Amino acid sequence: MFGGDLEIGLLILFLCLATEAMSHPLSYPPTRKVEVTDNYHGVAVPDPYRWLEDTESAETKAWIEAQNALTLPYLRSLPHREPLKRLLTRRWNYPRVGIPFKRGRRYFYFKNDGLQNQSVLYWQPTLTGKPRVLLDPNLLSPDGTVSVSNVSVSENGRWLAYGLSDAGSDWQRIRIRSVETGEDLPEELRWVKFSSIAWTKDGKGFFYCRYPEPPQDANPMWYPNLHQKVYYHRLGTPQSEDLLILERPDQPEWRFDVTVSEDGRYVVFEVVEAGPKNLVYVMDLQRPNQPNLRAPIRPLIEQFEASYQFLGNDGTLFYFRTDLHAPRGRVVAIDLRQPDKTHWKEILPEGEDTLQAVTLMGKQMAVVTLRNATSRVCVYTLKGEFVKEIPLPTLGSCSALVGRRSQNEFFYSFTSFVYPTTIYRYDARTGESSVFHAPQIEGLNPSQYETRQVWYRSKDGTRVPMFIVHRKGLSLNGENPTLLYGYGGFNVSITPFFSVSYSVWLEQGGVLAIPNLRGGGEFGEEWHQAGTKERKQNVFDDFIAAAEYLIDHRYTSPRKLAIRGGSNGGLLVGAVMCQRPELFAVALPAVGVMDMLRYHKFTIGSAWKEDYGTSDDPKMFQVLYAYSPLHNLKPGTRYPATLVTTGDHDDRVMPAHSFKFAARLQEVQAGDAPVLIRIQTRAGHGAGKPVSLVIEEEADVLAFTMYHLGMEVPRE
Repeated sequence: MFGGDLEIGLLILFLCLATEAMSHPLSYPPTRKVEVTDNYHGVAVPDPYRWLEDTESAETKAWIEAQNALTLPYLRSLPHREPLKRLLTRRWNYPRVGIPFKRGRRYFYFKNDGLQNQSVLYWQPTLTGKPRVLLDPNLLSPDGTVSVSNVSVSENGRWLAYGLSDAGSDWQRIRIRSVETGEDLPEELRWVKFSSIAWTKDGKGFFYCRYPEPPQDANPMWYPNLHQKVYYHRLGTPQSEDLLILERPDQPEWRFDVTVSEDGRYVVFEVVEAGPKNLVYVMDLQRPNQPNLRAPIRPLIEQFEASYQFLGNDGTLFYFRTDLHAPRGRVVAIDLRQPDKTHWKEILPEGEDTLQAVTLMGKQMAVVTLRNATSRVCVYTLKGEFVKEIPLPTLGSCSALVGRRSQNEFFYSFTSFVYPTTIYRYDARTGESSVFHAPQIEGLNPSQYETRQVWYRSKDGTRVPMFIVHRKGLSLNGENPTLLYGYGGFNVSITPFFSVSYSVWLEQGGVLAIPNLRGGGEFGEEWHQAGTKERKQNVFDDFIAAAEYLIDHRYTSPRKLAIRGGSNGGLLVGAVMCQRPELFAVALPAVGVMDMLRYHKFTIGSAWKEDYGTSDDPKMFQVLYAYSPLHNLKPGTRYPATLVTTGDHDDRVMPAHSFKFAARLQEVQAGDAPVLIRIQTRAGHGAGKPVSLVIEEEADVLAFTMYHLGMEVPRE
């Protein structure tokens, strides 16, 4: 008993010391300002922190170290932090299995035992056979920062081509491994980025995409990604002998996605520049087991007028999912012998719900549609005749479908805010689903929580839906700590998903709110377009209106409200905290696009112009300048307590966005709310991040949020 009293006394003392230490204004590391001014269509725009764009300079590295030297001790001293880390570690420690896929006679899938930094690729001869390790990325680096970014198995199931990413970079190196022996071939393919891997049916090689090697004096992390080309690699040969298949030197921003049809005869190239619209080219290999790699490539879709996703084929009859004349999507069949639109056949017409995913299996197709941002899964014949609806456990998301025309089965996953991802197998012959893997998480009790979907009015009167998740019996007293998460862009649908971190947040009494903002794909292409370019302010208005709904309906109050978003969602958080700083207590922008005037000058930024527009256009400059987070921070303003997070190897959204935003926010912040930036070393945009680093980051973010919302220290 005495020991318990002593422990409680020490905890109280620690809390008092921590509170006193953090009550004093922080002393931020100095950030040098330079005389740099750009002229945009007659408007002079200073950029005093331009030097932070040189992320490899000694001065920038010293700045990173100084910022982390302030941020990390601050976060570690928060009383919530260590209990949260222990709690998150326990909750994360459960087996997670990816969706299986079949090649030849083998099934392949990823599995993580719980706290492994990276998931391991297994194969087994049957669904109930003994699993065998094929590729364990945890053996590739001592800190777990080398990850597998792409895998593709040959049609006969004999060869694995896999891409390796270092420190979260989008750049990958492709290696080839024998499935039977586990040994790698000697060749390594470099300068690969945003690439599919498509095997020819003979299993002797594959198509892939790569960029030219950057100049020696350029940093490949931030060098613009232009002039992607398609190559064919033959097993056992060096990359220098790869055959160039497709290039468009007159279109440097074009990128390619390559698929080989299941029958092995055709290569389908989906060509994208920016946004969801794409072209389609087709190459007839003529003989699947003796492919003619120098066959002509012919255009099938020649205009950027809609999106087209190749689903499969019956000989010359090609099936596509498209939004041409159908903003919510439809399925059409195009015969290569009569490709004119007048001969297209509509298989599945546009419906009231948004068509999200389609996969062919046997003589049927499985279809996922979204109804008010929740999934519905149905089976149809290839003539578009309804077969059945597959029942789902509750309102949630079917996040993937994996099937093939040559197989009478497909796999799918289901998840919701309080239901971890479960993998199912559907048998087309019996019409029945069975569980392939259902996770069990210690201490998680879904029955304790409820999920509501509400509708609210945005500034222009548009009705927007929002999910609200919380413990049952919540008191609407305006005092509930609430985390408002959003994205709103690039046609991305935010549907119910499970998160260990958010399950812990809910357990501690927090409310989770997720609106389906314009700019996303939840209601089709029109909903997406309503949040792009000169209409981007709609997204911010939708998010602000969501916050106001939560306050007006007494879920929370401004001093109990935190906002979070990453990438385009980081831009969202940055923009709304500039526009309505008094509305939020905590802001958590992650890997955000913060400099809207220069985003298109780095890495793959030019591909975002269909959503954002660019400052090169006088009209769009005015739009971007009006909401760009970096350019709308005002001196003397009391901004929320802010924790910016990024990775020093993020070559998707250059970390200088976050660096410059944090430096400017530290400069102008009024009041004592802290402005901190947490810069993870050897980490990128998020994909492939080791579990250990994810837990550390989530413990820091949740601790910062809970402390500044005045929440109790978690009880373990």
